[in-house]
This record gives sequence, C-alpha cells and structure tokens, in this order.
Amino acid sequence: MKKNIGLLMILLMAIGGSSHAQKKKDQQAGIPSRVINIDFNKSSGKLNTMFNECVGAGRANEGLRADWQQQLAYVKKECGFRYIRMHGLLSDDMAVYTQDDKGNPVYNYMYIDVLFDFLHSIGVKPFVELGFMPSALASGPKTIFWWRGNVTPPRDYERWGALVENLTRHFTERYGAEEVKTWYFEVWNEPNLDGFWAGTQDDYFKLYTYSAKAIKSVNASYRVGGPGTAGAAWEPEMIAYCQKHQVPIDFISTHAYGVKQGYLDEFGRSGTVLDKNPMSVSGDVLQSRKEITNSTMPQLELHYTEWSASYTPADPIHDSYHEAAYVLQKIKQVGNAANSMSYWVFTDIFEEAGPRFTPFHGGFGMLSTQGINKPVFYAYQFMNRLGNTELVNNDSTSWVCKDSVGNIQVLAWDFTNTHPGDSVHNQDYYVRDLPAFSKGKLKVSIANVPEGNYALEIYKVGYRNNDAYTSYLSLGKPAQLNKQQVEQIKKQNDGAPVSREMVAVKAGLPFTKELDIRENDVFLLNIIRL
Repeated sequence: MKKNIGLLMILLMAIGGSSHAQKKKDQQAGIPSRVINIDFNKSSGKLNTMFNECVGAGRANEGLRADWQQQLAYVKKECGFRYIRMHGLLSDDMAVYTQDDKGNPVYNYMYIDVLFDFLHSIGVKPFVELGFMPSALASGPKTIFWWRGNVTPPRDYERWGALVENLTRHFTERYGAEEVKTWYFEVWNEPNLDGFWAGTQDDYFKLYTYSAKAIKSVNASYRVGGPGTAGAAWEPEMIAYCQKHQVPIDFISTHAYGVKQGYLDEFGRSGTVLDKNPMSVSGDVLQSRKEITNSTMPQLELHYTEWSASYTPADPIHDSYHEAAYVLQKIKQVGNAANSMSYWVFTDIFEEAGPRFTPFHGGFGMLSTQGINKPVFYAYQFMNRLGNTELVNNDSTSWVCKDSVGNIQVLAWDFTNTHPGDSVHNQDYYVRDLPAFSKGKLKVSIANVPEGNYALEIYKVGYRNNDAYTSYLSLGKPAQLNKQQVEQIKKQNDGAPVSREMVAVKAGLPFTKELDIRENDVFLLNIIRL
C-alpha cells in the first residue's frame, strides 16, 4: 500500500513538474497566459445569430441531386442555417423560360418546385437570387462557368419584368403570401464584374428597377434588394439611384473575400494570397454599414450574400484547419454590422469549373463532395451550440453564453495568420502539412456559477483535430479515396469531444479550466448543469 502511495506521489510530482516546466517554457518564450474572465450573472443580451442566417450553394440545378440534398439537410441540422442563396435559378438547366412558335413567353417552374419544396421540407428558406438570363430572353451569347450561365442583359426588359412577376405570383400561389414575405429577393450577382454582367451600371439599375417593381406589384411587403456586387462596390450609388427614382429597396447586398490578387479565377491558376490586413473582410462590412447609416436610407438591412477567406474554389485554405479560426475571427469582428454573413458555400458539390476530380481540391464547401466534414464545418456547428444569452466578455476572440436551464458554452479560439507573404501563393502553402506552434495557456474563469454538479465536454478543431485534410495527407494524398478511406477520415474527424469530466462547483468559488492552445486552435467548452 505504501509502495502504491509512493508511486502515486511520484506520478503527481512528475505531472506537476511537467506542467510547471511547460508554463516556464511558455513564459521564457514570451507567451503570456490568456485569461477569459466571466461573471455568470452579467449578460450583454441576446446572442446575435447572424452567422447562420444564410449559407451559399453553387447553382440551383445542383440542388436537384440527392447527395446535395442530403448534405444540406445535415448542415441545416448541425449548423442551423435558415436561408440559402445560389446562382442559376433562371438559367437554361432549370427550364424556366422559353418562347413558342409565335414568340410568346412560356413559363415552367417544375424544376424550381422540386428544389424549393425540398428546402421547405427541411425548414430552409430561399434567399432568391434572380439570375442568370434565360437564353431565349438574352441579348447576347456571353456566358460564365462550365454550366454556361448567360450574363447578358435581357433583350426585352418588359419581358424580363413579366418573368419576374409571373415567378413571384407562382411562389405566392404555391407557398402563400405570409411565407414569401419572409423571403429575400436579390437581383443578379456581381454586376460590377464584366464576367458576370455584360452591361453597364446603368443597365443593371434598369434591370433592378424592372425586377423590384415586378416583385412589389405582387405584394408590396415582399423584400427586394441588391446590388450583390463583388468587393462592397456600388452601395452608395445603389441607394442614391433608388432614392432619386423612387425605386423600392429593402436591403443592400454585396460580397467580400479575404485574399489579394486574381480575378474571377474559378480554376485557381493565377494564385491567391491571404491578406495580412487584420480587418480584411470585416473592415469591408463595417464600411458598408457606415455607408448605409450615412445615407438617405439608414434603415436598410445589410446582407453579405457571399464571403469566405478566398474567392476561388481552387484554394486549399478552404480545406485547412486555418479556415475555422479565420471564420470565427471575422464574424466576431463584424459584430452587429451585418444582418447576415452567408458563407460561400456549404458543399464541394459545386461545378463552376466543372466536376472536380480529386477528393480535396480547395473547394469552397464546408463538406467535401463525399460528405467529409472540413474544419470550417465545426466552426459553424460550434457557433450553433451557443446558448441564446451572451455574457459580458472583454476577450476579443471568444463568445461565452448560457441557455435557459443554466448550461454554459465557451467558444474560444486563436487566429494567427501564418501565411509567409506575397511571395508564396495559397495554392503552394495550404497544401502542406502545417504543424501549429504553442500560443501558451488559455484559462477560463467564470464567477457566480450556481453551486452544483456539472458535466464538462471539450470539443476542439485545429492541427490534427477534426482536421480532415491533414488526415488525407497522412494517407499519401491519393487521387481517389475508396470507401474505407472515406470512412477512416470521417471517423478520425467526427467531432466527438476530446475530453469529458465531472465538475463540482462550490458556492463562492469560480468555475475554472486551463487549456494548452496552439495557433488556430478552436475550443468549445460545453458546461452542462446536472
């Protein structure tokens, strides 16, 4: 017995010595401990859930696929997205518009009905993007992407307006006016880029005018907006135009991505570089809100209907564990400035550059084509697990919340931009095995937690933690994954807690937990009252 006690003492001393040695090492390395101090009784109000208001998808026709629908149902369940936005609703592969032998319009919504009925069945609303141009209505042959979305203005704006009105009436008949009042209608996509709009700004404003008036003619309460531009462009001009010409508008929409270099590069060949500006993306959102506030229409909603670290679906940062911390950092910085931030996109079932031939190719998605959860998926899943009451928190890279039954959630992360700079492209950097270096200790201290017993679950994303791409690298980066390899990567990155323990909170003492944190680690502490 004495021998066992002696061994136990030696073991405890070794553990304590190891912990002390690590703390001393961190201090010597100049890494201060990070402390999150919280008072359970001090609330800052209801948690702003703009982060899962909307999510993007590639194009409408992809939404007819069974695997796309299965993946959307999954991310809806796990991440809580309420709206979805996608391109190509009016493109030829959705069979919406043609003309008979006499040149009369022929409308058909059978494909749209299949898609929207599915969305309705899982509780997801459409953020309707009106585009692209049906070829029978187009003024020219110019298209974009492998699936050939026509980007020319209509040859007859009256017929365009009639199409939009007819479609809106169809939605009203099928789903009811009260439901459609909760939708959003966005006119076109990135008309400030020549690749997406073969007209001028004036041509776009004309398209918007016909669209908005058509929608409002069906129901004045339906919500319409734009300009859906790249790079936060045309916002003051859009507001000024609508004000001057008395054109209805309910929201401003635009897009932002966090890379420098390149232009409309769906193949990723020109190379991208993650911007070192700490307010990349979020600075654009704050500026957009400022422009609206200072305009003649300060009440307008602001929706960033696309955003991500990179604008190309061939950028390996999307597959990297760095993306999870990046997303959390930007959403936290944005705060209350936007009504929604629609991550582009939820799945790698995405064919702007055509079907992809490798399991991980830098696709935009939170899930791979084969349904493997990427690290960024867990960032959204973790945010969705936060309680509805946010607690006062002076730490800039965390949220601490509680729910109605007294459970507490701490979502904390480190974001470190480790990119070496302009001389190296993302396409060369984020394909590597990128070990994360220590950022010292993270200590969470929550005062005034009600006395009692709690279960503590800790979830983690970071290097080799829910890091599917690094698991893929460890398999030798095969060109194709067989069934067993897919299951192996899923199992290794299934989002299970990294630890579980019972915690007794005593009256007058805070709840405390100390963690080792590395570059771009993400932690969710779920403290469950028993």
